[in-house]
Amino acid sequence: MARLGFLSLALLSVQAFIGGSFAADAAADAAGDKAEAKLAVTAQASFPASEIFGVKLVNGHPTQALISFTNDEPNPVTVNFVGGTLSTLDEESRILRNLTATRYGVEIPAGQKESLSYSFADELHPQDLRLGIATIISNTEGQFFTVYAYNGTVSVVEPETSIFDPQIIFLYFFLLACFSGVVYFFYTVWIAPYFPQKRRSGKAAGKSSGAAKKDEPVEPSTSPAVSSATTYNADWIPSHHINRPEARKVKGSSRSKTRA
Repeated sequence: MARLGFLSLALLSVQAFIGGSFAADAAADAAGDKAEAKLAVTAQASFPASEIFGVKLVNGHPTQALISFTNDEPNPVTVNFVGGTLSTLDEESRILRNLTATRYGVEIPAGQKESLSYSFADELHPQDLRLGIATIISNTEGQFFTVYAYNGTVSVVEPETSIFDPQIIFLYFFLLACFSGVVYFFYTVWIAPYFPQKRRSGKAAGKSSGAAKKDEPVEPSTSPAVSSATTYNADWIPSHHINRPEARKVKGSSRSKTRA
């Protein structure tokens, strides 16, 4: 199944490279010639950033593969396309993702070696998959061949997280703000009403009112009816108002005592 997938990828790449009905005829000829003749070109893919425990594909990060070509043909060959697939490890080998095919058009002289960089990215659930990388190479006669560069097991993993990641810091800040808002709302609605409110003492209130009264400016009276006590004229006041009559002695109490 994987070889059929690579063959279909090769045919589609050839059609995109040549175009039209001529591409279909060339692809059919290439498929027939591939069974009869073999291309003396080898391709080997390596992963510079891989670990000793195997190749890991980090989600959201590009994976770089370095493909080394060795041309043992007497004539130069041309590397047209590089593509690949990610498939399951079971017997059916179901294809999960077709990797982006990259066009190169690099010519490799006879007996020479050439290295090309191929990058791809993926977004899959963490799991173990089979990675296959194939190249489409043509010779000077216009024949196309599929040369496999890699066919092995890889691991799809999530990127490592750090506490200093700006996205993680923003997430922590947002969660902290939400938690603080919920706590404040709960306190003001359910806890604060059950606490007695503090009242001001009478002395403090009296001091504050006295201070307020002292601060208020006293405006002089402008009414003509109100005058000072030292400005009246004593000649116009009747004498019986100035000289108060003396209190008379009551003789009724002494007479009652003598009669008794």
